[in-house]
Order: sequence, then structure tokens, then C-alpha cells
Amino acid sequence: MNNDAIGVFDSGVGGLTAVSELNKILPNENIIYFGDTARIPYGSRSRETVLKYANEDIAFLKKHKIKMIIAACGTVSSVIGTNVLVDDMPFTGVLLPAAQAACSNTKNGRIGVIGTPATIRSGSFAKAIKTIRPGTVVVGNPCPLFVHLVENGYTDRDNKITKMVAAEYLAPMKAEGVDTLILGCTHYPIIKDIIADYMGEDVTLISSGKEAAKYAEICLVEKNLLTDRTENGHNTFYVSDSTELFEENAKNFLGTKINGEIFSSNL
Repeated sequence: MNNDAIGVFDSGVGGLTAVSELNKILPNENIIYFGDTARIPYGSRSRETVLKYANEDIAFLKKHKIKMIIAACGTVSSVIGTNVLVDDMPFTGVLLPAAQAACSNTKNGRIGVIGTPATIRSGSFAKAIKTIRPGTVVVGNPCPLFVHLVENGYTDRDNKITKMVAAEYLAPMKAEGVDTLILGCTHYPIIKDIIADYMGEDVTLISSGKEAAKYAEICLVEKNLLTDRTENGHNTFYVSDSTELFEENAKNFLGTKINGEIFSSNL
């Protein structure tokens, strides 16, 4: 058993979807989250810059007592692919867990992937999917405006602007007849209802953050690293910019007040 925290990082608030899921399936675990809000978005950066930022985020988390790291950022995960960025503790991005879930779910062998421009440009999701399930048709499309719409609270199911943007981004997926769609950015589950309404009930949506949280549970069980704490764990959030803005965005993002303390900290 190990009572250290699970470390989670993202470029902003998107990784909170993974934290929310961790709180549900591992309620006794402590979570330390770092959101690099001063440098968001990562999705428009070069591969070299994304790797630099990711390693700095990890170095920050390692200043605390942690037992596992989750890169809850689709862009970071796609840039590193199936590689790991640490060798002294368990590590996962969101890519491989989401790819495995999509391959298990698809019936017609046609999987869609939406994410930031950097995520789609990397081709990492397609590579992982075809390694797991050769012959699968993978259709990818970047959705850069989704992050900004979510960050600014345009998340209501009936929001005309977000629905219009979604229709344009998702049209290629629908035209290709995918039956499974990976939400390759952890922001996207916040507008999953809008995405689902457009894609139709026959298309299964795969939340990359949720799948990463499920993978983390399996990993900690296998390595005997679960806490023996019987009371609920607590969340601690660190951001590289305004705590007030993070809290406001988090409320828009999750529809509820953030559960835990928030601190501003430089890398």
C-alpha cells in the first residue's frame, strides 16, 4: 500500500475530467493536479515545445509526494505516443487507454479521433489503434475551437455557436461512418451531449480522461500501490496563472465548484 498522491497534469482545466473520474473510482486517494494555465494551449505548439513543457510539469509534480503520474493532456499524450516520460513510478497518458477502449468497442472497424491540431498532426492515435487492431480505418480531424468554447463556458447542449462548430468539425466523421469516436482532448467530454446529438445514438464516445483514470486504477491495483486510507482523499490544485480564473473556468467546465484547495505556483 502507498498513501502518496496521484499526480495529474494538463495545460489548463481539461485534465479535471480525469480528476473527476478518479474521485469517483478511487475516492480514498489524494490527488495533486497541476494546470499550466499560463501557457495554454499546448495544442498549437511544436513537438519540441510540448515535450519541454511536459517535462517541466512533471518536475513540478515530483516536488510533492506522488506515486503515479497521469498526463491528462491529449496533446502531450499524442506527442509521446506509447513512450513514458518517467521511469521511477507508474506513468500514463490518455492515448493508449483511449485507443484500447475504442478498439474493444468498435463493431465496424471504423474509429474517429478528434483532438487539437498537434494531436491529429502526430498521427499517434491512429498508430496505436492500428497496432492494437490492424486493418481499422481511423479518421482524424482537428477541433481547435472546442478548447476555447469550453474554457469560455459555451457548453450548454443548446448553444447555437458550439453546435454549429461541432457540425463542421464532425461532418467528416459522420460521412466516414465511424461507430466509435475518441474525444482525444480532455476538454471535449464537457460538450459530449452536443457531440452525441450530432453523431447519433449508434456512435459510442470514448472519453480519454475517463479511460486514463480507469487505467490508473488497474495499474495501482496490480502494483499494490492503492492507499489504505479509509476516509475520502483530498484534491490539491496548482496553477501557473490566476487561481481565481482557474476556479471560474473549472466551475464552467464541470458545472460545480472545484473540490479542493487551489494555489498559484511558478514552475
